[in-house]
Amino acid sequence: MLTLRTSTEQDIAAITSIYAHHVTHGTGTFETSPPDETEMAARRADVLAKGLPYLVAENDGQVLGFAYCQWFKPRPAYRFSAEDSIYLHPDAAGQRIGNKLLTELTREAEAIGLRKLIAVIGDSANARSIGVHRAVGFRHVGTIQSCGWKFGRWLDIVMMEKALGEGSRTAPEAPSP
Repeated sequence: MLTLRTSTEQDIAAITSIYAHHVTHGTGTFETSPPDETEMAARRADVLAKGLPYLVAENDGQVLGFAYCQWFKPRPAYRFSAEDSIYLHPDAAGQRIGNKLLTELTREAEAIGLRKLIAVIGDSANARSIGVHRAVGFRHVGTIQSCGWKFGRWLDIVMMEKALGEGSRTAPEAPSP
């Protein structure tokens, strides 16, 4: 049975392996060299230290995917907007695991007071990622053409967004910086 949960240090090997597959075979990330477990653990720790969610999807003890959000930009005015990232094990594609994982990430992001999730999707031909974001309520807000160079070709990035909670209808409930 599929379980969605907060990631742990014990998940780092699986997370690193999943991400390495996407770095070396996919265009969803513009990284060109897969980070090692130490780097992936540091990235995870950074997300969690900021109080942001970092989730895994697990079935029978196997991590099938992970998703997290990170501040969209470091400036204080952006503190209610985060960029999501989601990656699935190649064998998990087409099972709606991405929808479930992104739905839970969205729920947790809203629960901590975020008002906007932003997807920066590598490759305008990345139909799976665009589709999972659309299915969870993200809307297309733009495409930046020929923004990255990977695998000997120019790649676009697709920008999508999803308002959370009250979105921009009300002021956030947090002190000013």
